[in-house]
Amino acid sequence: MNSVDMQGSDRVTGLEFESASCGTLPTTGDWYLLHTKSRQEKLLADELHRMGIGHYLPLARQVRFYGKRKATVEIPLFPGYVFVRGDVDDTYQANSTHRVARIISVSDQSRLDWELCNLHLAHRGGAPLDPYPYLRKGVRAEVRSGPFRGLQGLIENVVSGGRLILQVEMLGRAISVEIQGAALEPL
Repeated sequence: MNSVDMQGSDRVTGLEFESASCGTLPTTGDWYLLHTKSRQEKLLADELHRMGIGHYLPLARQVRFYGKRKATVEIPLFPGYVFVRGDVDDTYQANSTHRVARIISVSDQSRLDWELCNLHLAHRGGAPLDPYPYLRKGVRAEVRSGPFRGLQGLIENVVSGGRLILQVEMLGRAISVEIQGAALEPL
């Protein structure tokens, strides 16, 4: 089983400040979300750093096994995404790296700023965060790992980690199974 250690690093650069409330995050400009091409998050973050563009890429250490060899790797908490703070020109400059698939503008700047601030504080404090799909009650999901891999059903509850409901509609019956939320992926 994979374990995630939040003592991983944050890749935060640009115009930064230190405050008791939010830690070090870029402070100038608007937030944009860069949807990256496959497995390009860290490379894009490195290029943004060289360009002097403020960005945030939260990373976590994960233990992976390759045969008998054990390795610790850093994985993005949000695979496929890098947060950028600046102006439109900064996003176009980032797009020129050919690592960006899409630029997404953020309509609620204050909410994203608040969410990233909280994430950064939890990350910096060493909280045990785990990449977790956004699950909602009533959504169809599939188990992606573990002994129940391939099992599909409806999500009943996400408070206690995820309760998956297996339905047999023809009989009007259902069975519930408690599944760790990190193993579920919405369909």
